[in-house]
Amino acid sequence: MNTKAMFKLGYGLYILTGQYNGKDNGCIINTVIQVTSQPNRISITVNKDNYTHDIVQETGLFNVSVLTTDVDFGLIERFGFRSGKACDKFEGYTAVERAANGILYCTEHTNAMISAKVIDQMDLGSHTMFIAEVTECEVLNDQPSVTYDYYQKNIKPKPDKEAVKVGFRCTICGYIYEGEVLPEDFVCPICKHGTEVFEPIK
Repeated sequence: MNTKAMFKLGYGLYILTGQYNGKDNGCIINTVIQVTSQPNRISITVNKDNYTHDIVQETGLFNVSVLTTDVDFGLIERFGFRSGKACDKFEGYTAVERAANGILYCTEHTNAMISAKVIDQMDLGSHTMFIAEVTECEVLNDQPSVTYDYYQKNIKPKPDKEAVKVGFRCTICGYIYEGEVLPEDFVCPICKHGTEVFEPIK
């Protein structure tokens, strides 16, 4: 079985934001789908290891910022490669506004924002799927939305193959595990995927 076939599915890149006890947080997700138009509802799927997951589960409210093809890697790194449990991801970042629900959304490299209220959820193991009713949505500009494939080919920095001689590289985020053997239960500390997405460094 070649699990890389899953990468051929159409994914986007989004910043999911929430607020709990006065703290704003956000993370990168790749699964946002409109499930019905009447009523207007979406689903999001979020890794349980993300702090934003816990915020959404606790409050039932969130915003989605739809990223565009002009997004720079620094923004992906800010919201995707650090944990909100250990840092303030919004510190020094001002390209934001608050929606009517009081939660921040990004205004830079974003073509739309969607606010939603959770009405149901499903435990999917490593992730939770939240079904939510859209409470607000706005188009910010006409820039094309970035796809996961576009990110992989045009935005994510290319790894330096000479930097590490022996190891395994995560094909999702580029994290490198140094060593001759990758433990079967290893989980990428950055993007939280398992060994199936790692490839040997050649």
